[in-house]
Amino acid sequence: MSTEIVQLRRRLVEFLIYSSTQLELPPIVKYSALSLFFDRFRPSVVRFLQKKKAEHWLLQPLTESNLQLFVLVSIWISCKMHCTRGLSVHSLKSFGDKVITEQLFMVRDFVDAELVFLRQVLKFDIGTLNIAYTLLEDLFIQFKEVAKVGELLNFEACMDMMDLLYEKEETSLLYQSTKSLAASILVMCLLT
Repeated sequence: MSTEIVQLRRRLVEFLIYSSTQLELPPIVKYSALSLFFDRFRPSVVRFLQKKKAEHWLLQPLTESNLQLFVLVSIWISCKMHCTRGLSVHSLKSFGDKVITEQLFMVRDFVDAELVFLRQVLKFDIGTLNIAYTLLEDLFIQFKEVAKVGELLNFEACMDMMDLLYEKEETSLLYQSTKSLAASILVMCLLT
């Protein structure tokens, strides 16, 4: 994989983590968005573009600012699934104006990007029950209940480890085996 693509991926991961932190969203939203964008959208959009020419201007050409828009859309979708009070498109657009500096997107662009994201690329496959975060959270709670050493676990450290794993393309492949990944992270947190 070219270093340019690796660097772009890292910038997008950092952009997603920064955005979810600045928007003060719960961790489940961040990890759902990471899963939606990096585990599903990014591989699907590559296959989608290889099969046929993109009909939407957000996909052709696929620029870094367009990808940043899709990152924000993945956060928006995740927030709709996991927040009691979701983000409005206007607040997301306002935030996007601050963090996407190369291009100015309109409210309509966010709505269009959501449709492209959901309908054309993911074909509405947006389930997030089996992401590593939810499995790690379940294991963490169970471990704290049954083992004395579980009281020493730091869940923030586990989430930091998940963030680091997402930053590397090679290790992000581990996210396809979410149960093993969650258990491995928990063990690593015990050892640190």
